[in-house]
Amino acid sequence: MSKEFHEKALNYHRGRKPGKLYVSSHKSIHTHQGLSLAYTPGVAAPVREILKNPNTINEYTIKGNLVAVITDGSAVLGLGNTGPFAAKPVMEGKAVLFKRFADIDVFDIELDTQDVDEIVNTIKNIAPTFGGINLEDISAPRCFEIEQRLIDELDIPVFHDDQHGTAIIVAAGLLNALEIQGKTPDIVQIVCAGAGSAGIAILNLLTELGVKKENMLLVDRNGVISEDRKDKVNKYKAEFALDTKKETLNDAMSGADVFIGVARGNLLTKKMVKSMAVNPIIFALANPDPEISPVDAFACRDDLLMATGRSDYPNQVNNVLGFPYIFRGALDAKSKEINTEMKIAAVHALKDLAKLPVPGDVLQTYNIDSLSYGRDYIIPKPFDPRLINIIPKAIIKAAISSGVSRLN
Repeated sequence: MSKEFHEKALNYHRGRKPGKLYVSSHKSIHTHQGLSLAYTPGVAAPVREILKNPNTINEYTIKGNLVAVITDGSAVLGLGNTGPFAAKPVMEGKAVLFKRFADIDVFDIELDTQDVDEIVNTIKNIAPTFGGINLEDISAPRCFEIEQRLIDELDIPVFHDDQHGTAIIVAAGLLNALEIQGKTPDIVQIVCAGAGSAGIAILNLLTELGVKKENMLLVDRNGVISEDRKDKVNKYKAEFALDTKKETLNDAMSGADVFIGVARGNLLTKKMVKSMAVNPIIFALANPDPEISPVDAFACRDDLLMATGRSDYPNQVNNVLGFPYIFRGALDAKSKEINTEMKIAAVHALKDLAKLPVPGDVLQTYNIDSLSYGRDYIIPKPFDPRLINIIPKAIIKAAISSGVSRLN
């Protein structure tokens, strides 16, 4: 980040009002009657109705459109364990995106604990306030246990976006990339660098979409997760341990069809890219610096298809394509959870949208003359207005068909 942009970002957040959020009422309280309706004695009426039938709470309160964005500050962006205070700008930013793209209201909550039991119990105790829980920037492997325990114990959607949001967008883009490059999920050889929450969730979702585990190599900072290392890594990594003689990322890249990077910048070398199979695919998603720059990658392969996490290159993998619309669909479906069927529905909806003609207002927003499905356009743009109509509908349909919707 340049010094100039750094200062611009600080001024943006400081502004006339610090931060990015405020609470506002959409009901009038400018008169004596308005005040009486908003609070005492009028507020007693919905209290009585909810006491008689708790299911009416969404009719009389914000609960049905309210999501908690919750972090412990243990894995914030690429900055690591910042703690709760420094995590707050990120959570406020997440809240803004929920509102802007899906009209979902959010309270951001930064917890001053990194103990798994305390986090789970705290969220369980405040869950009645919310229609859904979005977990954010919680380090692995604790994030897996926290999410699963909450899914098991709550009856509202719980979703760790760093895991599943990333996985959904990657999977949608990758299915299109495979098609364009003439490859199929059942035989493709994949290397994933980064064995934290995102990397493991990506591989788990890809197995649901037809990629075979025996064709996946997971690489952490110590090398390939092999059978020889199975007893030395956590159980989530061990799920992807293979019987292989490959030990290093350099070894793993030889002959690979796909590289997915959710690790750190400048990890891949040109030599590694050159050693990949014909028509390779690289998803270099580390921010702000990808595992290899597109300039360096294309300098050694002209048959390459590439995506990054950055907006200044084609094919940006951006979670804002997923979480607002997934929660919109889950809330509208009155879903008990966000299950695998709903995630897969989101993948296919995003994948298919990229194949449709791009509307003129999207071209205008991005100041481009044309854009069509191909190597430079495998996933929709974040400001595509069709997302709010297409993704939630797919989520609702999947929630109903899989039996987790409460819609009558």
